[in-house]
Amino acid sequence: MSATQKQTRSKGSKAEVSYELLRSRILDGTYGPGYRLVLSQLARETGVSTIPMREALRRLQSDGLVEVVRNIGARVAVFDAAQVEHALQVLARLEGYATAISAPRMTAEHVERSREINARMTMALEDFDPAAFTALNREFHFSLYEHCPDAHLVSLMEAEWARLDHMRRSTFSHVPGRARRSVAEHERLLELIAAGAPAQEIEQVACAHKVATAEALHQSQTAT
Repeated sequence: MSATQKQTRSKGSKAEVSYELLRSRILDGTYGPGYRLVLSQLARETGVSTIPMREALRRLQSDGLVEVVRNIGARVAVFDAAQVEHALQVLARLEGYATAISAPRMTAEHVERSREINARMTMALEDFDPAAFTALNREFHFSLYEHCPDAHLVSLMEAEWARLDHMRRSTFSHVPGRARRSVAEHERLLELIAAGAPAQEIEQVACAHKVATAEALHQSQTAT
C-alpha cells in the first residue's frame, strides 16, 4: 500500500469515527436541538482534527441531523411538529411494506415473542413513562422487521427511526392517549400475521397504524 493510500485510509477512518461519535451524541441528546457544532470546539472535545470532523458534519447534514444556518453555522437540526408528522407518513409506507414481506417468515414462536413485548407495553401503561414506552415500541416493531428479507429496507427504517427519535425530542415526548390505542393496533396486526392474512391487508393495517400516530400528532397541534 502506498503512502497516499495509507493517508486516504487513515483519513476515511477518522472521518467515520467522527461521524459515529457525533451521531451518537446527537441521538442520545448530548448535543440537543439547536446545539452549535463549532469545529474547533469539537476537535478539542474529541481529539480529532477539524478535517475529518468537517466531513462528518457534511454526512450528518445529508442525514438531516445537522443544519447550516446563516450567521450561526452548523448546528443540531431543530424540527417542528409538521416535519415530525411528515416523517411519520413516510415511515408508515416503509413499515407497511416491510411488515407485509416479513409476515410469511414469522413462525408461531416469533409471533409469540412479539406478543410478549406488546404485553410489556400494556403493563407499562399503568405507570406511564414515555421514554420507556417508546423503547418498547421500537423493540416491538423491530421484532417484526428482523425477519425482513430486504436488508436495504431495514437499513432505511433504522435511519428513519433514529431521525424520528431526534425529531420527537425537539417537539413532544408522546401524543396523549395514543399509547393505549397503539398497543391494541399491535395486537390486531399480530392476529393477522398469525392467521396468514393476505400481504395487502397486513400492509394496509401496518401502514394505517403509523399514519394514526401522525394524525394524532396533527390533531394535538391544531387543538393547542
